[in-house]
Amino acid sequence: MKSYRKELTFNIPRRRALVNITPQVTEALRESGVKEGLLLCNAMHITASVFINDDESGLHADFERWLEKLAPEKPYDQYAHNGFEDNADAHLKRTVMGREVVVAVTGGKLDFGRWEQIFYGEFDGKRPKRVLIKIVGE
Repeated sequence: MKSYRKELTFNIPRRRALVNITPQVTEALRESGVKEGLLLCNAMHITASVFINDDESGLHADFERWLEKLAPEKPYDQYAHNGFEDNADAHLKRTVMGREVVVAVTGGKLDFGRWEQIFYGEFDGKRPKRVLIKIVGE
């Protein structure tokens, strides 16, 4: 069985963003040489997310509005966590959006549904953060 590991680094210049990372993940799969197996992709920070959904701008705007209703950034003093940092909302948003995705690899390709894409969700940007890609298989 083969095993392949790669890290991606993101430094988003604003507090929140959704980034389609499917091209980078697809490239890592190609580099791995794995044709049949599993791919894990996970955020390595507690205020960032990796998830699968549609790459549609209206949906992304809906995510932003929905997440801000669930865990508004301000006022900062509404959260017990906030003190040294003001990112409690980012921790909550990450919990809702998830830490990782696992995708089947079939015939050397990501075995997706029709509209599925992999996204990096940043909820407390302005600093470097990493995403891990781990691929195992034959």
